Amino acid sequence: MADPWWETGVVYQIYPRSFLDTDGDGVGDLDGIRSKLDYLEWLGVDALWLSPIFPSPMTDFGYDVADFCDVDPLFGDLATFDALLEEAHGRGLRVLLDWVPNHTSDQHPWFVESSSSRDNAKVDWYWWRDGSPEAPPNNWEAAFVGGPAWTWHPPREQWYLHNFLATQPDLNWHNPEVVAAMHATLRFWLDRGVDGFRMDVVHLLGKDPALPDIPDGTELIGRVNFHDWPHTHEILRGVRALLDSYPGDRVSVGEVYLLSTALVAQYYGEGDELHLAFNFPPLFAPWAAEPWRRRIGRVVEELGDRHWPTWVLSNHDNARHATRYGADERKTRAAAVLLLTLRGTPFLYAGEELGLEDAVVSAERVVDPGGRDGCRAPIPWTADAAHGWASDEPWLPWPPDSARRCAETQQRQPGSILHLYRRLLRARRHSPALSAGSFAWLDATDGVLAYMRTSGDDCRTVIVNFTDASTPVPLDGPWVVEVASNGVTEGSTFAGELPAFQAVVLRPAT
Repeated sequence: MADPWWETGVVYQIYPRSFLDTDGDGVGDLDGIRSKLDYLEWLGVDALWLSPIFPSPMTDFGYDVADFCDVDPLFGDLATFDALLEEAHGRGLRVLLDWVPNHTSDQHPWFVESSSSRDNAKVDWYWWRDGSPEAPPNNWEAAFVGGPAWTWHPPREQWYLHNFLATQPDLNWHNPEVVAAMHATLRFWLDRGVDGFRMDVVHLLGKDPALPDIPDGTELIGRVNFHDWPHTHEILRGVRALLDSYPGDRVSVGEVYLLSTALVAQYYGEGDELHLAFNFPPLFAPWAAEPWRRRIGRVVEELGDRHWPTWVLSNHDNARHATRYGADERKTRAAAVLLLTLRGTPFLYAGEELGLEDAVVSAERVVDPGGRDGCRAPIPWTADAAHGWASDEPWLPWPPDSARRCAETQQRQPGSILHLYRRLLRARRHSPALSAGSFAWLDATDGVLAYMRTSGDDCRTVIVNFTDASTPVPLDGPWVVEVASNGVTEGSTFAGELPAFQAVVLRPAT
């Protein structure tokens, strides 16, 4: 049987607010995404993941959903989405939506009804607890903003749980009616032809009904793991069964924010839970060979051959890797080689193919309560002052050096990082070894990672030099440079030495 598309493919994350504005309001929209489908096809990605596009008060920029079965007018409407989906499919591009199952907006009709009294049809669709207004039910803290994960609600004279903002009350997945209602939201989009979902903080869905205190002195990783409750796996098996009832390899990609690969592996189940789970430790790895060797080794050891890994360098919640690595494009280019040649499914964050860094956001322009504005800066498409946007002033400032790093400028430059990403994606697509092959370490000197990918008769060797010095890398047999991060030596025989902060993909010379 052929490998499912989500194993061999590459997913491109779009933060819709920041992709491209076509109506002049300063916020990206679905028509902006439609207008760039040719670019994405040219680049060579296989699927688009859209961060939330649902109706929302936008207190958490879409992750506070007020209606799971519609499109916020800020982005367009259902007809616009359907057109985007049809045109994407016509180009061979899959489309994933960002499903937010742990919580809703406090303006969602479900919460409005649930909070109206202690006697209504949705009275326990959320986590309500008795107590006094002075003492929250437990010591849980809200993510990003701190403070209690509880808010006192005078009309009910009870507390409600919110692991994030007070405007994001947690759904009670122990209630079968909630399960049925949330399954219906998945069916709504699956019936329209959506190819799958990125599923937000799915490890939080099942909760210990006792809601006990987290022990004093528990470190951050322990506090996160405290919410790793077994009932979540039953919930995910139900979601997986629903997806599997649809044709066409509909995929579930879980945000399991547990910084332990062994724990994350449990969320794949026995092939009956998540198809893919995000692998977050690389987001916190410095640009150094040994930390990366350990990160990769943990994935190889703890996921093994049973579960398919994922790889990501940047996303909408973390500083872009170009910024984390010190704005040295040599490192950013070498990181692209690493990301797109490891065994697993890579996720690209829109703009990383341009080498974008985080924007510098002044205090008066800050809008995100979690301080994530810099990595969400608008994408520059052209070199003019508006960078291809229909608005003079986008919702956030532009990233640094936007005129030089815009897509228009880089498409005209064969040596740009944009063309490097395109060459890597093409090499990956045409090599079974790179897209789905096995992984094996090769011996290398300190500061260098070398590994081989193999599938049948097809093999590739990848070498990444993390050091600031040219380093010898002896290999048996002649190898030809298929892709070089600096673009200089492609097509020539590998000379056995790698310049500082460079990476190469090699194919056998015969």
